Amino acid sequence: MTTTRLPGAEAEAELLTVVPRRSPVQIVGTLVVLVLGAMLVNTLITNERFEWDIVAQYLTVEAILRGALLTVELTVISMVLGVVLGVVLAVMRLSRSRLLAGISFAFVWFFRGTPLLIQLIFWFNLSALYPQLSLGIPFGPEFVSGSSNAFITPFVAAVLGLTLNEAAYMAEIVRGGLLGVDRGQTAAAQALGMSRTLTLRRIVLPQAMRIIVPPTANQTVSMLKNTSLVSVLGAAELLHSAQIIYSRTYETIPLLIVAALWYLAMTTVLSVGQYYVERYYGRGDIGAGRAKRRGSKPAARTPTIDRSELPS
Repeated sequence: MTTTRLPGAEAEAELLTVVPRRSPVQIVGTLVVLVLGAMLVNTLITNERFEWDIVAQYLTVEAILRGALLTVELTVISMVLGVVLGVVLAVMRLSRSRLLAGISFAFVWFFRGTPLLIQLIFWFNLSALYPQLSLGIPFGPEFVSGSSNAFITPFVAAVLGLTLNEAAYMAEIVRGGLLGVDRGQTAAAQALGMSRTLTLRRIVLPQAMRIIVPPTANQTVSMLKNTSLVSVLGAAELLHSAQIIYSRTYETIPLLIVAALWYLAMTTVLSVGQYYVERYYGRGDIGAGRAKRRGSKPAARTPTIDRSELPS
């Protein structure tokens, strides 16, 4: 028995889109979410206690804007310093020196194992342990000396606490990214006579960035939100600025909504940037996926090395 296919039937079949059948659980879940969403929107609109007019009034006042600016400054400074220190700690942990690896392990263990709020309060009260701080040669002359309270301001204590805490997490992120690169890549580079530094810079790091970038972006968003803890130190960041205002006006909920809206706006901007950065570093994987869907075999991407950088 023979079957006859109409011309173009196979091409038309390939264009058909397969739509999965919805299960009753999905339908019920969708309805529940829609009902809850409608209830939320209704209470936001009809509940006068939210005082949206007060929210609009304080959303762009000078104190709130200065607090938002200080929040951004704390985030950028602490994140940059935390990443730099985290990279150093990761390299120390992966080094052949047991002393350096032990110091890195102890640092990560301590700062990752204690709450950030305790660390911030500790640095702010450092003068209780050391009333005077000095900089000079150990057991020798001092070049700079002064009161701890003069050096450890709320801003300095905030940067110090946020940086050291972030460095502990970044050290593990960077270490995981470096270990995620196949060791065969390093062995091949060494077989070509490349030094460890050149191998790390030209072979390992470009591939490790795909692993390092996504969690680093998430840590940046977390850092932005963690700056709200600095309010306990009296630094005039976003939350503390809102607290100062509602302590005078007793409009607590509207001012908290103002702070929340600013945090949402800033995290949204960071999330958009995170999307484009992740797409940039993952463009090789995206291209491979498209090639796979077309049925073609993706070409292997080989790192290019300048011959002038190889040892003679």
